[in-house]
Amino acid sequence: MPFSRLPPLSSLRAFSAFAETGSVTRAGAMLNVSHAAVSQQLRNLEAHLGVKLVDRSGRQLELTQEGRQLADALIGAFGRIAQVIEALTGADADRPLHVSTSPSFASNWLMPRLAGFRAAHPEIDIMIDPTPVLNDPEPGGIDLAIRYGDGRWPGLESESLIQSPIWIVAAPELIGDLDPDAPQDLLAFPWLQELGTSEASEWFARHGITERRVKGLIHVPGNLMLDGARNGQGIVVTTRVSVGQDVRAGRLRLLFEERPEGGYHAVTAPGVARPQLQAFLRWLRKEAAREEVPSRAALP
Repeated sequence: MPFSRLPPLSSLRAFSAFAETGSVTRAGAMLNVSHAAVSQQLRNLEAHLGVKLVDRSGRQLELTQEGRQLADALIGAFGRIAQVIEALTGADADRPLHVSTSPSFASNWLMPRLAGFRAAHPEIDIMIDPTPVLNDPEPGGIDLAIRYGDGRWPGLESESLIQSPIWIVAAPELIGDLDPDAPQDLLAFPWLQELGTSEASEWFARHGITERRVKGLIHVPGNLMLDGARNGQGIVVTTRVSVGQDVRAGRLRLLFEERPEGGYHAVTAPGVARPQLQAFLRWLRKEAAREEVPSRAALP
């Protein structure tokens, strides 16, 4: 039978509840509706099918032969649906919490703090996916994406976590005493760029430099990019969160600061979050609230 010819699900569910309980009153209590509403649904179903399903001639309502045939089919079908839903939700409860974020944020901010969450929730398995690719959260897939930006990603829910401007940094042994006035002053130096991104090129382009190239550009994974910067192998475009401690300790020098309003956001799919994600978000908010935001004037 085509779906368009099937009776409304509400009337089928009301009839199934009546068949299970043998009473419109108990069926109403099961469905959290009035007994009158159940009675009306039964009449609507009979009118839709053109078949008498309930014998109302006696003091108690009873199923007709046709009613018993339909009841057997519905009770079995609703039972199978309930079993599948239980299996699906049970499997989802055992699925690891899937968190996607950039390699630099994962290695420099998230991983050093993750032991605290593991101590509080040892029962929750976590899968950290460090990637520069913006994969969207979706049911059954990525639970949470921690992204840098302005918080506007259509079709997704976003919550601000940490304010973190863009920083251009380099090791003192690479840059020396140079105090650059403009991006052009940095073209003579080597640069490091995270694999899968074009942050350095885009930064120069935003300042009108599109035809001249830097002295050398090496593409490396995010964690290796910052290790290379600390070792004097190149200038990098990153965020305050990733290198704040390095700058305060003098391992890196802050050359330029941009997008002071920028920051990291917790991005999720619309809908009710599963318990593992709710626990992780509560922990993430607490950790983000502890994040120190130094002023540029306070830096060495």
